[in-house]
Amino acid sequence: MKAVRIRGYGNEPAIDDIAMPEPTEGEVLMQVQAAALNPLDIQLQAGYLSDWFPLAFPFTVGTDFAGVVKRIGYGVTAFDEGDAIIARPNPSRGGGFAEYASVPAAACVRLPTPLTPDEGACIPTAGGTAWFALIDSANLKTGETVLIHAGAGGVGTFAIQFAKAAGARVLATASGDGVAFTRELGADRVIDYRSEDFAALDEPVDVVLDLIGGDTQARSFGLLRQGGRLVSTVSPPDAEKARSKGVSASMFALDLSGDRLAELVNAVVENRIRVVIDRKVPLTDFRDAWVRQQSGHARAKTVLIP
Repeated sequence: MKAVRIRGYGNEPAIDDIAMPEPTEGEVLMQVQAAALNPLDIQLQAGYLSDWFPLAFPFTVGTDFAGVVKRIGYGVTAFDEGDAIIARPNPSRGGGFAEYASVPAAACVRLPTPLTPDEGACIPTAGGTAWFALIDSANLKTGETVLIHAGAGGVGTFAIQFAKAAGARVLATASGDGVAFTRELGADRVIDYRSEDFAALDEPVDVVLDLIGGDTQARSFGLLRQGGRLVSTVSPPDAEKARSKGVSASMFALDLSGDRLAELVNAVVENRIRVVIDRKVPLTDFRDAWVRQQSGHARAKTVLIP
């Protein structure tokens, strides 16, 4: 089968012909129908996360994917052959950018009927970051105002919709045609950061979801009302600055172990979240999609089709 692999940190991914994996105890063999790219894939390849998610090489890239169960390993009772599933294994395992993947059954959930495999593959990392960062970490409440940076990105598109479903007033930053796009997703107010200074907003916010870091994160503190919360998915916030402003600030790290993936998928279905796919690319043409993701300017989600 074909798989996108790297042979070391910083190594450019390439398509290899490798043996089809066999499911061991507690695993299922999935025929991959769709796999989604994430900034996480770029970070893993570059070695930025090696302390948390060490990779064994050669490593098959891809943490978020969906497909059909072809075989089941010993002890698996949750799935049968032919079941449509979504998989999100531990990032150190990867395996999604391939025609087949052997995955722990505990890292899989059923693909709900309303969702296509393309949509299902997009949900775990981006949707999970948006849902758990807003609901668990930021404790977003009905009637509050939230500012979501990078509203047109993969996480941002989910975050805007989850925040609206929670009954919040949603502000978002975007640029170009992303401004109209984020409004379409439900943002109440969109700041075009290329022509407007978001830090000059004339309304205080209760929550900032920082998906950018750096200067954007630092300047966001001034927008929070007393007791407000800043949650960053990219870099640890300045604790001293938070204390001086009378707000809280935390770094978010996604954990989709146990039943959390099922909770997330249910939240997408129950809240009628639109899974936004920017483009679908054949696995054999993954290189262009990888470069776009690497640029940091990818819009919504890109899906690889084996």
